[in-house]
Amino acid sequence: MDLSTVHQGVVKRKLKKRVGRGPGSGHGKTASRGSKGQYASAGAKKPHWTFEGGQMPLFRRIPKRGFSHASWDKFYHVVNVGDLEAFDNGATVDAQALKEKGLAKGPSDGVRILGGGELTKKLTVKASHFSKSAAEKIAAKGGTTQIIPGPKKPKRNKMKPKTSGERNSG
Repeated sequence: MDLSTVHQGVVKRKLKKRVGRGPGSGHGKTASRGSKGQYASAGAKKPHWTFEGGQMPLFRRIPKRGFSHASWDKFYHVVNVGDLEAFDNGATVDAQALKEKGLAKGPSDGVRILGGGELTKKLTVKASHFSKSAAEKIAAKGGTTQIIPGPKKPKRNKMKPKTSGERNSG
């Protein structure tokens, strides 16, 4: 091997295929598309990978069963009253404080405090929901509970529909 042949055969700037420029181009007349057929005309798209040539697609053939709440379900971190012992007396416990202590990891729509375990400290607890027993146990030790309201529901369109008399006039 010598340095005069190192770059031999390497094309640094390959020109794009120019189709439809007449017979002299090497891609003339049908522009390398063959004659007739679905893909011969401009704008014809190759079918999607699920397309089965007009046969009823598999997804439509198989029976659909089940149901999913996923589109509107909320995910809440569940923390028992006994787990709140990790906080100092008189502390304020909210979602951020629970994350720092490792009691509520990952994304969620809020925190629910349940009544499992015993509490010996006075705490101010802010959460989306309290069970009845949890609220009683926190209050029994002189602590307070604050419910964090969820997001507001979207406002509905207040426009009144037209009455039948207004529709038919004219």
